[in-house]
Amino acid sequence: MALFKTRRNRGTRNGKPTDVHPVDEVMPPVRMMAYGVQHIAAMYAGVVAPPLIVGEAMGLPPIEMTLLIGASLFTAGLATMLQSLGIWKIGARLPFVNGVTFGSVAPMLAIVAQQGQQQSLSVIYGSVLIAGLLAFLIAPYFSRMVRFFPPVVNGTVITLIGLALMPVGIKWIAGTDSSAPDYAAPEKIALGAVTFVLVLLFNRFLKGFWNRIALLIGLVAGTLIAWPMGMINTTTFESAPVFNLPVPFALGAPMFDLTATISICIVMLVAMMETTADMVALGEIVDRPADERTIAAGLRADGAGSALSAVFGGFTCSAFAQNIGLVALTRVRSRYVVATAGGVLVLLGLFPIVGAVVSLVPQPVLGGAALVLFGSVATSGIRTLGKSDLADPFNSLIVAGALGIGLIPVVAPHFYEHFPSALRTVLDSGISTGCIAALLLNLLFNAWRKKPAESEATVGGDTVAVIATAPGEAPGPVPEPRKSAKEDFSSESVR
Repeated sequence: MALFKTRRNRGTRNGKPTDVHPVDEVMPPVRMMAYGVQHIAAMYAGVVAPPLIVGEAMGLPPIEMTLLIGASLFTAGLATMLQSLGIWKIGARLPFVNGVTFGSVAPMLAIVAQQGQQQSLSVIYGSVLIAGLLAFLIAPYFSRMVRFFPPVVNGTVITLIGLALMPVGIKWIAGTDSSAPDYAAPEKIALGAVTFVLVLLFNRFLKGFWNRIALLIGLVAGTLIAWPMGMINTTTFESAPVFNLPVPFALGAPMFDLTATISICIVMLVAMMETTADMVALGEIVDRPADERTIAAGLRADGAGSALSAVFGGFTCSAFAQNIGLVALTRVRSRYVVATAGGVLVLLGLFPIVGAVVSLVPQPVLGGAALVLFGSVATSGIRTLGKSDLADPFNSLIVAGALGIGLIPVVAPHFYEHFPSALRTVLDSGISTGCIAALLLNLLFNAWRKKPAESEATVGGDTVAVIATAPGEAPGPVPEPRKSAKEDFSSESVR
């Protein structure tokens, strides 16, 4: 039995398209490569940021920092291919990109402060290994939450994902350190604005294949504009080796510490919550709803990818929501495109000098393009909310309450700073808090409401059945009136 279950796109038959779902479409190699590189451009900064932050906190020399980044790219590629292609019951088999979750940075920095520089990586890898195995084992139980995601919850969570990501794009443009001399410098804002406008214009006026890679063209154009402005950093080439083969436990053999393990396991549970929400969102976007089995397989891939990442020197792996925005923006739904991106990520990990080329894209250019991506995610959420009955005041309250709670850490990042650190792991994630709030509010307002029974109404003198939908869903189409006895007799006579 083959490890990879694939359904190939056979093109057209007798001038008619085949029944292959766009998610399972296999495109020509050149197009898949172009679309895949576009995914990498959208998520590259998110993959390299956590190892950069943790490596700097540990005081790693440049060569070890490069190896740490290479390991993160390599393991992100493996996790992405595992998620999109799938093996056995592992992998959602959706265009789903995996990489290092930023939520693990804070507890990893706490481990560095507690354990010291010599054994920090070993303790981190031991904790990530256990957390990954835990996620793999509880995935089928965690996936049962999908039954609590009606359209009103789905749409709220998807909208919140887009809104919660907006500050990331804005920080890429202005900078993360408000005390830095070049924070929100006019040239940074101008570069981000130009890229933003270019991406919109390319999406508007380019056609066919070129329209699908409008984001990539915008990133290249923005980088070329930044070159004469002196805003491109080429120092990465100085320390990047040409080739490096990741070796198991080369950066540190796993060590186990109870406190550190608990903190990373909590991060893994939060990541599983976000992955569940992301899979539901992606399923809506690609028109293949994520059922319980799909979510369980996707969560297993998160767990297996994280455990594998710890072996090769990476960190906790989870879904990258910005790439969901790219799927929504480009309408390229093939999971094989994402698998191609995973293969390129593996090559970037093996050839760090190639990854240095990708790092040439300035942060303001990424930020300008990201605003379009994240806005596309929010738009998809609003579209999903259209499937729910927002005229129902209870559904309106669910959306209002969940968005209000979910946006608290987005608008005020230090709002929960006086809460216990264990709680802050969850509370500081707007996506997690908003998702939990939407689930609880839907249970409060809709779970114990009686579903309206089938009733009858008179339409044009005829009796018709009126079937009401469940709470949280928009009403379906009105049934056609039943034929009269005379019409029934006439139709039978024709037969």
